[in-house]
Amino acid sequence: ATKDAPKDAAAEEAGEQGPYAEVGYGDIFKQFILLGWTAFGGPAAHIALFQKVFIEQLKWFGAPLFMELFALGQCLPGPTSTQVSFALGLIKKGIPGGIMSGMLFQYPGLLMMSLFGWAADSIDFELDVIKGLVAGLSAVGVALVVGAAISLSMKVCPDRETRMLCLLSAVLAYMYQAAWLFVAVIAFGGVVTTIRDRAKPVKEAPGKEGIESLGASKPLGGLLVITWAVVLAVSISLRNTLTYEGNNKPLFWFESFFRSGSIIFGGGQVVLPLLLNEVTQYETVCRDTVLDGNVCERVPDYLLYPKGDPRINSWMTEQQFLAGLAISQGMPGPLFNFAAYLGAVTALGAGWNALAGIACTWFGLFGPGILL
Repeated sequence: ATKDAPKDAAAEEAGEQGPYAEVGYGDIFKQFILLGWTAFGGPAAHIALFQKVFIEQLKWFGAPLFMELFALGQCLPGPTSTQVSFALGLIKKGIPGGIMSGMLFQYPGLLMMSLFGWAADSIDFELDVIKGLVAGLSAVGVALVVGAAISLSMKVCPDRETRMLCLLSAVLAYMYQAAWLFVAVIAFGGVVTTIRDRAKPVKEAPGKEGIESLGASKPLGGLLVITWAVVLAVSISLRNTLTYEGNNKPLFWFESFFRSGSIIFGGGQVVLPLLLNEVTQYETVCRDTVLDGNVCERVPDYLLYPKGDPRINSWMTEQQFLAGLAISQGMPGPLFNFAAYLGAVTALGAGWNALAGIACTWFGLFGPGILL
């Protein structure tokens, strides 16, 4: 889904010279401890909430700086609202402040999805009552996604060029699910709008804009980027040399989600097809029909073999995945907290403690965006 942008503050930029509030750790804790419980509606709503609270009401910093943070989050893998939540604390009280603001914003959704994942392992999703409930929840989830997509596209596509880019991106994303596609579409859109807007004057943000800390130094920032690249390369290499058994399982869980989190641009909805293909394995089954001849379809492997068969590589069923997705749509915070649910279900299904799966999948999916 396309991400929403904060409202245009161009008319206010000239007058936003401050003064901006001086913020301590207590202020960060006070504002974020409850904010995560009210952050419903996806990334668009989260960004709008941040702007209303921290720009308009508390005046922690100016709108131009907030727009820069938002744009930077758009260009990096991971959920934009999560990255902005870390940045809000970071530019006030450095790395400790960023960790405090980010984690306080995430913990409500993380806690609730972990509990749901813990309970999902004991639910029989083949019961008619459960099937009906899952179908209803899934339908609501689809409606929420469609509604958000329409709303966001109307806000961030004000002219003909951006509407055409939006339409082209939507068609390509629907027809193809290659991991590189989203990066290519973003780059193409950036080139088109840059060429179109190259003659427009660039406005400089006035003053310090309320910045009290730049967080990591350049050397530390470079080290974090190197850390991300090393972790990604090592985890992929280890997965390719090991088998999915015994104590190797947590590595597979972490690698799948860290790799997914490293290539995801565009918000939580974009990661869903990748995660489904990671946790549920499919095999192609072909059959001869009278009218259509040879017809092939992709079928989850757990439907082809008896329960416990070693040929089953799925970590969970489609029903479990879709049920968790539907529940996560109604939870506060970013959709990426869905990873906690998937981790709990995966770990319990593999005979591990749910906390091990939650740690591997949640930190794996969020890690790249936070590090970068």
